[in-house]
Amino acid sequence: MPAPSTATDRLAFWLGQVALGDQPAFEQLYQATSAHLLGVAMLVLRRRERAEEVLQEAFVNIWHNAGGYAQTGASPMSWLITIVRNKALDHLRSSRQADTHVSLDEHESLASERPDPLALLTQASGELGLRTCLDKLDAPLRQSLALAYYEGQTHDEVARHLRAPLGTVKTWLRRGIERLRACLDGLGHRA
Repeated sequence: MPAPSTATDRLAFWLGQVALGDQPAFEQLYQATSAHLLGVAMLVLRRRERAEEVLQEAFVNIWHNAGGYAQTGASPMSWLITIVRNKALDHLRSSRQADTHVSLDEHESLASERPDPLALLTQASGELGLRTCLDKLDAPLRQSLALAYYEGQTHDEVARHLRAPLGTVKTWLRRGIERLRACLDGLGHRA
C-alpha cells in the first residue's frame, strides 16, 4: 500500500490503524496532533494542567473509539477536535458542578485563583484587539485563518474548501498571520 500523501490522508490512515490496535500508529497520530489539540483544550479550559488532563482522556477515548471515525464523514482533524472539545466542555461542566458543593474555606481558596478585574479587562481588551485586527483582513486571509486555526483544517483542506491553489492558501495564511501580528503590535498587544 502506498504511503498517504497528504496530512489528512496520513491522519485517516493512522486512525484506521489505531482502530486495529496499532500502537506505533497511535504514537504517530499523537505526535502529529497533540500540540494543536492541547491548544483546543486550553481555549476551553484556560488552564494548562486541566487541558493536559483532558487531552490525555481524549486520547484514551480515541484509542478505544477510532473504529467509529470512518462512519462520521468528518475530516480526521475535525473528528479529533470534536472529541477534545467535548471532553473539555464535560470537564468544565463537572468542575462547575463540583464548585457548587465546596466548603466556605475551599470557596475562598478558589476565589483567590480567579483573575482580578484588571486581568479580566486585559483579557477582554486582547480579545477585542484580535477581533478588530481580524476584521481589517481581506476576506480570503480571514477565511483561511479561521479554517486553519479555529476549525483545525490542514492547508490542503483549506485549499479545497476555498477552491484555491495550495500555494495561494499558504500565502494567504502567512500574510494573514503577519498582518495580524503587525496589527496587534500596533494596538500594544503581544502576538
